[in-house]
Order: sequence, then C-alpha cells, then structure tokens
Amino acid sequence: MSVTDQAPWLTALDEETLRSRSRADVVFETVRDAIWTGRIAGGERVREEDVARNLGVSRTPVREALQRLQQRGLLTIGSRGLIVSQLSTSQVLELYAVREVLEGSAARLAAQHANDIEISILHRLQRELERVQEDANAVVMLNRRFHQAIYDAAHNQYLTQMLDVLHDSLALLNNTTFRAPKRKETDKEHRKIVLAIEKHDPDQAELAARQHIRNAQQTRFEERAVEL
Repeated sequence: MSVTDQAPWLTALDEETLRSRSRADVVFETVRDAIWTGRIAGGERVREEDVARNLGVSRTPVREALQRLQQRGLLTIGSRGLIVSQLSTSQVLELYAVREVLEGSAARLAAQHANDIEISILHRLQRELERVQEDANAVVMLNRRFHQAIYDAAHNQYLTQMLDVLHDSLALLNNTTFRAPKRKETDKEHRKIVLAIEKHDPDQAELAARQHIRNAQQTRFEERAVEL
C-alpha cells in the first residue's frame, strides 16, 4: 500500500510557505511529521510521483527531500521500493540510550545558560501541553517544541545538531506513548525539568530530564507488550 491510498496529510502546500522557504525543506518536514504522528505507518510505501502530485510541487524538491529522509534513516529501500523504516527492539533501546544522554546534557546546559525569556517560553509550552492531552497529534508537535526550547536554551550548536538528527530517528517511534494513560505523568516530569532550569540547578535538571526519557522508554515497551 502506498501513501496515496490513505493520505489525509498529502494536501497541496500553502503558496505563502512555498514562497518563503525551500520546497525541499517543506516537503522533508511534511513527510517527516506525517511519519512522526503515525499518519504514515512503518513499512508503508512512499512514491516520489505521488508525493509530488498531492503536495503540488515538482518532483525535483520531492526527490531531494526523500533522499534526505533516506540519509536520516527514516526511509529505506524495500522490495516494493521506498518505504518508511521500521526499528527493531535493539535499535529502539539504542536510540533511547543516546537520547537519555543528550537530553540530560541539554537540560544541564539550559540550567546554566537559559535567560528569563527562554524560561518563560518553557513555562508557556509546558502549560499548553497540559491543555491538549486529548489531541495526540497536537501533543506530539507541542512536545517537540518544548524539547526544542530546551535545546535552544542550552546555547550549544553542536549538541543541537546531534539532537536534530536524533529527533528525525525518533519520528519512527510514532506517538504511541502520548496515548498511554501513564503518560499523564509526563506533565509532572516536564514541570520538574522546567523548575530545575528556572532555578539554574544543572544537576537536578539533568537528573529530571534523564528520568523523563527512561520513563518514556518504559512506557513504550509496556505498550508494545500489550499490543503483542
């Protein structure tokens, strides 16, 4: 099955967006976000011509975007052509191990370097996350913005680059943990991280961030066990 068989995300892109940004960047983000939110499932085929036709762009930026997605590991070549990658259990464990270290480092640096405006942004995003718990897709996007705000507050471009690549891989995990009842505890975890950053306590910020990732990993594997 290809993405066009069930593709509510494949709609023509906004003209204003296309005028102000690279078409390849917009296509890359559109497909990546569709993978992230589970609108394109693992193993599902992604055809260059279908994406170009439905998004209303030429095949050149689509080809560039799909190549980038393949380089980032989000798409792979299968027997039916280009498909959304699927992670093995060992790959998921490896991904979370790296994520815990990087997220902890970002929170530690944010506690050391965040200014008042950046802390205010973190509080606002955390409150917004609390209000949209019934909308899984909105939670996914807000959660990404929340974590990105921590990376920005860390003021370390090399760490941000590593986390950017990591988060593309995280798209393959979809948003199942946000639908789990236990993840209501995520609000408390986020508040704990923000408060530690606000207090400029790097040890507590790193500890809270690493625990947050460990809890997310545990929830994901609990959900997988239930599905099996």
